Amino acid sequence: MEVFQTTKIYDFTKYSFYGLVVSIILCLGSIVLIVTKDFKLGIDFAGGSIVQIQYDAISQAPLSQIREILSQHEEFKGFQVSEFGAPNEVLIKLPLVENPKASTLQVIQEILKPTGEFSIRRNDEIGAKVGDEFKYKGILSLTLAFIAMMIYISFRYEWRFALAGIVALMHDVILASAVVILADIDFNLEVLAALLTLIGYSINDTIIIFDRIREQMLVKRVNDMKYVINEALSRTLSRTLLTSLTVFFVVLTLYLFGGEIIRGFSLPMLAGVIIGTYSSMFVAPRLALVFGFNLEEYYQKEMKKLKKQENKKRLRAMYEKGVV
Repeated sequence: MEVFQTTKIYDFTKYSFYGLVVSIILCLGSIVLIVTKDFKLGIDFAGGSIVQIQYDAISQAPLSQIREILSQHEEFKGFQVSEFGAPNEVLIKLPLVENPKASTLQVIQEILKPTGEFSIRRNDEIGAKVGDEFKYKGILSLTLAFIAMMIYISFRYEWRFALAGIVALMHDVILASAVVILADIDFNLEVLAALLTLIGYSINDTIIIFDRIREQMLVKRVNDMKYVINEALSRTLSRTLLTSLTVFFVVLTLYLFGGEIIRGFSLPMLAGVIIGTYSSMFVAPRLALVFGFNLEEYYQKEMKKLKKQENKKRLRAMYEKGVV
């Protein structure tokens, strides 16, 4: 299915310069935001308890009363109380309590009795040791994912394209991380899963465009790299947008109707699909130009490779005929 004319060449490189400038500004702002504000770690990494309660006889949960009661208990300092999904449902996030005299759930059930009748819908408790283990494995998984992508791209493409792909990938993760902080989402396993998914999605989109650029370079044999990039992006434009829109609407459905429970996955992915598509079209190809990719040098290297292959074939043929 073709949405755009395949014969028309759009001037992507003309606008990719401005796109790169915008990306640099956004990345710098995101890094400052990450350094100054940092992530709000969820209980998966920081340890603690999450209790979800639902009031039976009332339509509106008494949030202010719950906050007032919890503030009277020193062990719950730093708690968070918020509406969750419905007006009569409440999500309570409590910090890790060292050497508790009773379980957190028992304490919550006891101290919140004056607020009305309620039922426990969910109770998650994670200790400090488990939280540290999750944090270590989360950092390790992101690091290994980046290393694996670097190795894969380095073997598959000329080093300037490989470097451009990795920088664009880091750009996507940094911007998606900034969205997590701005949306005030707890950094938990759902957010980590979204970032890992984004890495795979974004690099796949970039590789398809890079493959087309390489194909156009070998077929056209022109000396204008900007023309090659524009033609390759124009040829893949319909595929890129249709794929991105399909994923976008699926993730949008999850975000709108999936509820608060998967918001940590759906929102970073929603932003990540937009960021990844934009970086594949306007950032990664432009970076290859910025890093000094030269078509003439590339053609010379390809000619040398072809000559080596032809020599090998000729020697093999001579050997099989008994000449050598």
